[in-house]
Amino acid sequence: MEPLANKIRPKKLDEFIGQEHLVGKNGPLRKAVEGRELFSFILWGPPGVGKTTIARIYAAALDARFYELSAVSAGKDDIRKIVDDSTLLDQRPKVLFLDEIHRFNKAQQDYLLPFVESGRLTLIGATTENPSFEVISALLSRCRVFVLKSLSESEIKTILKRTKIKIPKGALDWLAALANGDARIAITALENARQLYGSVSLESLKKAFEQVFVRFDKKGDEHYDTISAFIKSMRSGDADAALYYLARMIQGGEDPKFIARRMVIFASEDIGLAQPTALVVANEVFRAVETIGLPEAQINLAHGAAYLALAAKDRSSYDAYFEALGDVEKFGNLPIPMKIRNAPTKLMKELGYHKGYTKYDADSYLPDKIKGKKYLKRKNKDNDSR
Repeated sequence: MEPLANKIRPKKLDEFIGQEHLVGKNGPLRKAVEGRELFSFILWGPPGVGKTTIARIYAAALDARFYELSAVSAGKDDIRKIVDDSTLLDQRPKVLFLDEIHRFNKAQQDYLLPFVESGRLTLIGATTENPSFEVISALLSRCRVFVLKSLSESEIKTILKRTKIKIPKGALDWLAALANGDARIAITALENARQLYGSVSLESLKKAFEQVFVRFDKKGDEHYDTISAFIKSMRSGDADAALYYLARMIQGGEDPKFIARRMVIFASEDIGLAQPTALVVANEVFRAVETIGLPEAQINLAHGAAYLALAAKDRSSYDAYFEALGDVEKFGNLPIPMKIRNAPTKLMKELGYHKGYTKYDADSYLPDKIKGKKYLKRKNKDNDSR
């Protein structure tokens, strides 16, 4: 049976709810549709706000051949099939909607680039992540980026009313608020309540919403508990536990770049000056994940996790920075000592700027109010040569 969300999906921009800044009067996407302008773009925004619907409306309005892929499961072969899919009778432009484009690794994006560049494919990418970090610069430069916003409660209510399902006002208000701007969650909860309990009430919606939330919330307790266990295992030097939680995250579909980012942070936060090469290793693991992708990159992640777990630990630079930050917040911008201020003009020299400065001066360069304060409290200095 066709899901309710698909049944009520708008076919035209005039039926679309939300994203007025993009599809409303004088919105850039409305102008593109009305002017039949063909170009590649990326839709960046939270889930359930209309990215797929906009892509379908755009392709239909331009009478294009529409292809839809998810970067989670698609690869180069899928792109090749679309590019090679041609007939003498159908010369319409090809529009590829690539959902979760941030899940395509660098090699896959590199493969896609020449087809977009040559115009053989018009790309519509959808992502919940910042494309500046997740899409290679060459591909990003050939796409416009449109930022979508979470739907308001009133917009969610308007969408729910289109289902023609009778919903008590209190239940409607509750569901619109709990959906947190995600129309898909709201519609699915409504559909489940009707199917499972026969009618829609506040009580049946609450039961249905719990099921939907578990299904959709990939960043809930399990997500945070597992990454926390992974970090704490590395912090305590337990490489076996770190590898176990790493495997669990990979098997559960966690974004490998999210794991690699946390490892880069860990290398400076927990290992720091005790083993400076840890940051180099962590960055190389992130680069491997970015360029190679799964499944092979899990080997790089395992290598990095084991290395970081076994490395010596020193949080002194991390602690020192936040202690210094505390003084910045407490005292504001204290005057910088005159002798370390630049003196590019004669007047500034006469005023004492840079006076008395010598290289490798052992005197404190801190402002007078906190002069002599020690933020960096080193331990295990013998590890510096590692």
